[in-house]
Amino acid sequence: MKELLQAYATYNRWAYEQITTAILEMDEHLHQQIVKSSFPNLYATVLHLWDAESIWWQRMEGHQQLVIPSKQFNPTMNEVINGLLQQSGEWERFLQHCTEDDLHREFDYKNLKGDAFRSAVWTVVHHLFNHGTYHRGQLVTMMRELGVTKIPATDFVHWYRTRV
Repeated sequence: MKELLQAYATYNRWAYEQITTAILEMDEHLHQQIVKSSFPNLYATVLHLWDAESIWWQRMEGHQQLVIPSKQFNPTMNEVINGLLQQSGEWERFLQHCTEDDLHREFDYKNLKGDAFRSAVWTVVHHLFNHGTYHRGQLVTMMRELGVTKIPATDFVHWYRTRV
């Protein structure tokens, strides 16, 4: 399991790099342009991804008080992207150095509504990678709606083929 999750962690960070590079190449005003999706625009979607990765990291580390990036300050798109990539790198480094026991360790946390849960690390990590893929797909659709024609491939198989 560790080997697969390590691969997904590296892929996840790479896919974020690909899509966010393309976003930064767009006219800045398009980052805030309203496009119907789960979140109103590219900026809010990328910020949500950073929030989610950061929140899960803090939960896994046992933090009782969460520091949620979107609630702490009003970052620029560059700051949001840098925060997302940095946090994604933390997950990648964790998976490079963890043990199978670390992955099966369960931890207690509360969701944002205050409901208590217990999860194994591997389930949260898997969820994060799936979550990132879901929202990257939304980013691609939003970018197309905004007229972007040069969108990088971010599929797992594309990443994998570039590594062998």
